[in-house]
Amino acid sequence: MKFFSAIDRYIFRLVLMPMLGVFILAASLLMLDKMLRLFDFVATEGGPVGVVFKMLANLLPEYASLAIPLGLMLGILLAFRKLATSSELDVMRAVGLSYTRLLRVPYMFAIALALLNFAIVGFLQPLSRYYYEQLDYELKSGALGAAIKVGEFTTLKDRVALRIEHSEDDGRRLIGIFARVANQKGQVLSISAREGSFLALRDNPNTIVLRLSQGQIIQDMPGEMPRVLSFTRHDLPIDLPAIERFRNRGADGERREYLLPQLLQIGWNKNLPKAERVSSQADFNFRMVEVMMMLLLPLLSVALAIPPKRSTSSLGLFVSIVMVVAYHKVNQYAADVASLGKVSPLIGLWGPFLLLAALIMWMYYRVAYVPGGQAIGWLEKAAENGMKKLKSLLRRNRRGPIMLPDPGPEQARQPAGSL
Repeated sequence: MKFFSAIDRYIFRLVLMPMLGVFILAASLLMLDKMLRLFDFVATEGGPVGVVFKMLANLLPEYASLAIPLGLMLGILLAFRKLATSSELDVMRAVGLSYTRLLRVPYMFAIALALLNFAIVGFLQPLSRYYYEQLDYELKSGALGAAIKVGEFTTLKDRVALRIEHSEDDGRRLIGIFARVANQKGQVLSISAREGSFLALRDNPNTIVLRLSQGQIIQDMPGEMPRVLSFTRHDLPIDLPAIERFRNRGADGERREYLLPQLLQIGWNKNLPKAERVSSQADFNFRMVEVMMMLLLPLLSVALAIPPKRSTSSLGLFVSIVMVVAYHKVNQYAADVASLGKVSPLIGLWGPFLLLAALIMWMYYRVAYVPGGQAIGWLEKAAENGMKKLKSLLRRNRRGPIMLPDPGPEQARQPAGSL
């Protein structure tokens, strides 16, 4: 018998397209929400638009680590749901194909994506998180050219005030420039120019030259009459403010920026403070639990994909999303508590994992080995009864209120209280 039969290829196609669709949709929604915030943030800071896309690129690994498990689970669930509702699954079962045999292709996907997710959360995501924070710091500090805002007064080196009306050619041409320069002797230069541009110096990267065209300089010295000079071109050197170097990766308690080997070295190094070791152990176990969870997703997907007979209920789809998202939030909370040393990572993180694994195994056993068994049969029954009551209530409301018959003239003249 071939290892990869025609049925395996058929299941492969059924799983692949929904999985890719869910992955792209989930990642796109997360990125679009973040993109709007980044555009607003960059516009407020006055930075270049290109930095938004650099920051989004550094967020991709984090979003991928969330979208990959969701895409895997929904891809398998939708594939087996289609097999079940079209009765193809009954035919496969009738010819001797067990659920375990049909899970061969889903587990190929699960193992491959689990390894990919391990590489993302263990190595790529910490680096991208650090580069994102570095771009955010440079944008706020002005290292990306965001310190000078159009239409506002900007102070440089405490003795230079600069204002630019507007810019053209992506900031290469500045229109309507006013500068006020003061030195330690009390001399003040008030400079206005029609246009100008910034030039960098190769020999001195900490100083830039503002080349001005068509303007005036008012020189004001203490005890002397102000002097007015007109110029066609004037070069104004400006010392850039010193920008503090961005912190090292993992500093200031940012344990999420450490690679997995670094977490192992820190977490089990007895020479380091206990708080640092406990925090690293919690983050290491959190990442491993998130990866190991992916190996349970094929069983969960199959258990929730098959609706009751003669039913097209999609309740399992809703339950699967709720279970995975809720488990992820529980892991985040447990990791935060474990990083504070209030609970052991083995109990706080692996305890819920084992409980969830036992629940998923039981749900899969009910579907695969119990004749007519359902993983959430009681929930399906409750939802069915609730829908029946809701439909009955809606039909009653459409009929309108119950009206009593109109009494005849004889009954209308009958005095009250008479028999």
